[in-house]
Amino acid sequence: MYQYTEFDRQFVHQRAAQFRDQLERWQKGKLAEDEFRPLRLQNGWYVQRYAPMLRVAVPYGELSSRQLRVLARIAREYDEPEAEVYKKAIETQGQLGSHKLPTHYAHFSTRQNVQYNWIPLAKSADVMDLLASVDMHGIQTSGNCIRNITSDERAGIAIDEVADPRPFAEIMRQWSTLHPEFAFLPRKFKIAITGATEDRAATGWHDVGLHVVKNEAGQIGFRVQVGGGMGRTPIVGTVLREFLPWQQIMNYLEAVIRVYNRYGRRDNIYKARIKILVKAEGQRYIDDVEAEYKQILEHDGGPHTITQEEYDRVAASFVPPTLATRVLQSAEKTDAELRAHAADDVQFARWLARNVAPHKNPALRAVTLSFKRLKQAPGDASADQLDTLAELADRFSAGEARVTHDQNVVLPWVHAEDLHALWLAARAAGFASANVHLLTDMIACPGGDFCALANARSIPVAEAITERYQDLDELDDLGEIDLHISGCINSCGHHHSGHIGILGVDKDGKEWYQVTLGGSDGSALSGTPQAGKVVGPSFSAAEVPGVIEAVLNTYRDTRESGENFIDTLRRVGHDPFKVAANGARFKVEEAA
Repeated sequence: MYQYTEFDRQFVHQRAAQFRDQLERWQKGKLAEDEFRPLRLQNGWYVQRYAPMLRVAVPYGELSSRQLRVLARIAREYDEPEAEVYKKAIETQGQLGSHKLPTHYAHFSTRQNVQYNWIPLAKSADVMDLLASVDMHGIQTSGNCIRNITSDERAGIAIDEVADPRPFAEIMRQWSTLHPEFAFLPRKFKIAITGATEDRAATGWHDVGLHVVKNEAGQIGFRVQVGGGMGRTPIVGTVLREFLPWQQIMNYLEAVIRVYNRYGRRDNIYKARIKILVKAEGQRYIDDVEAEYKQILEHDGGPHTITQEEYDRVAASFVPPTLATRVLQSAEKTDAELRAHAADDVQFARWLARNVAPHKNPALRAVTLSFKRLKQAPGDASADQLDTLAELADRFSAGEARVTHDQNVVLPWVHAEDLHALWLAARAAGFASANVHLLTDMIACPGGDFCALANARSIPVAEAITERYQDLDELDDLGEIDLHISGCINSCGHHHSGHIGILGVDKDGKEWYQVTLGGSDGSALSGTPQAGKVVGPSFSAAEVPGVIEAVLNTYRDTRESGENFIDTLRRVGHDPFKVAANGARFKVEEAA
């Protein structure tokens, strides 16, 4: 993972000290609320439904065990609201029929960040100091700026990788942090980058999606997509360049965002994202970007051209870790032992098949620890679980873990001969569910339990579906299915890209849910990125599990041998699934 320089550390500590000064001035009344608000937002501090929410930046999702332990300490010592705040929150939740609002937790988000829901603002400066002590911060995790850059959780280790995208992502991070021209864009701006042939970073759904490719001459460059996004108007990014030489990516990004900053809507928050500009202007936007790019190269001298020397400087910070020195047994013996363990225990066999991925280094594996289980929201981790995760990273993965786009955690440096020992330890910690890419490995935002923008709760719906589908035999039979849940149209749960998407909506002050089918994130399983289609009017919360069951029963009844859900849906068409979903509605007398 990236090794911070002394400059990086000084910068982060200085920012923490600045925030402490701003907080103290606000507390003393020397900064008005409307003056303090943009300052706290620029450091990741929101005020949500009941309490402040902190979003911690995790570039490319990479976390060291040392950082995990500090995150655990923050959860244990600081993620607790004042008594009156919590009492009011529980009373309000009770009106919705729920009293479950866990504290002392962290949450892994779909942008590979970490969030906390209960830290009082009075303690926020102490938390920023703790984060700075391990090279962490919340800078630009909020506001109308370039946000945390996400990537493939297997970056640098994937067997299908064209080139490691992390050095490019780090160059972009250094360029975009506090960029004077792009600190106040029309709206927030998100970049995703992948270096593999398979898109595991959902690049098509980002303001800018970058895919490392090789041209016919074997040269490395980028396929550049611009204008993707979800929300009220789901749009897949437009390809501006099929191949851009890697040396020019920063100059081209500068052009892309300059044109957006110049022409993006600032009069209407719902039309301010770059996707609206690209859709509205079409070829004219592309032409303006190309003209701006030419100006940057020919008039400005290409100031952001990446030299080989600069690339090598940054890439040197991503040297693979030094693994513990030991005598490794042969691959043949390791494989034989794993087969024997798998023959003895079907749960281990399933885990090997679902949670373990190949590695560039044949002696190693990438292992996904599942953070999808009963009684906890998808992506949630308690203080103790974060400490346990740190221990597993130290013991099995050279002290490194990675947050995934799917709200799980990957250990990227696991010796193949340690897989059984890791499985035993992960099982004891509750991280070993063999459900990766199956129905219960769902994405869900915090929803109305915590978010002030949400129209409905996501977590109870996720829990109801998870509880219904606990039989691993049934899950294996259903196969790989992407289920995504959002609590509002902002789409933090990426419901548009789910094979099955669930969107919380408000109807006369009550929670209802819209169901979509056929979405794709752009992965090999899902195919070309596209938004799902609505099956009909919204459903009550109580109806949703039955609706999902009816849809899946239709899949089982119509699939061909070996056919995944998304393939069956596309072959058969939406109509049988729509009929089944709408047939699962409660009759009026039943609801009464």
